[in-house]
Amino acid sequence: MRNCTRRLRRLAGRPALLLLTLSAVVLTGCATDEFGNRRPLTESEAGVAIGSAAGAAAGALIGSRSADAGKGALIGAVGGAITGGLVGSYMERQRKDFERVLADEIARGDIRVEELPNDRLLVGMTSSTAFDVDSADIKPGFYSTLDKISAVVNKYGKTRLDIAGHTDNTGAAAYNQQLSERRAGAVESYLLAEQVLPQRLRSTGYGEARPVASNESEYGRTLNRRVEITIDPIVAETG
Repeated sequence: MRNCTRRLRRLAGRPALLLLTLSAVVLTGCATDEFGNRRPLTESEAGVAIGSAAGAAAGALIGSRSADAGKGALIGAVGGAITGGLVGSYMERQRKDFERVLADEIARGDIRVEELPNDRLLVGMTSSTAFDVDSADIKPGFYSTLDKISAVVNKYGKTRLDIAGHTDNTGAAAYNQQLSERRAGAVESYLLAEQVLPQRLRSTGYGEARPVASNESEYGRTLNRRVEITIDPIVAETG
């Protein structure tokens, strides 16, 4: 399926109706057996795949007419946006699910879940729990936590996730910038492997530019070495 994914990505940016047609053609040869040999798609696989392509294409067409094709494609990919009156309850249920499944991590201080303005959420992790010092490799012991996060993220699919990497001010600023980008990218890659739609994800590194504590102490530097996921609802346009 990786070859299939790459082929579909190359279709990005095509006119929406052409995208739908080409996607259907590409998908007909994308399934493989356990040995990596191509096989025909089953009826259920074809329905899911072409349905997803159709949703994204239709969304892109809608978006192109409103000069916002990117958002239109995102809305299509997730199966439609949340109507304004339901946003608050949708995000509140999501927050409670995060707090429930991550109760142990929150109690240990490994994870924090916060409400942000405009019905957004933040799920934050420190490098001391997710990464070794000067490393962008996620610690194996943190996989189960990211599995829990992925499960909630997939349950509440009408959201967009901005993954931000941060460092303390130890070392060169340019190196810290690269490290923050690699850490954010590592979390993004993990979520992708857990079937989170790529259209929902964006990773950015901020280096040492956005500290949340003083870098004068080791404790403060530990707090500044972090990755944060900001979760925004995908809201339907009004009026």
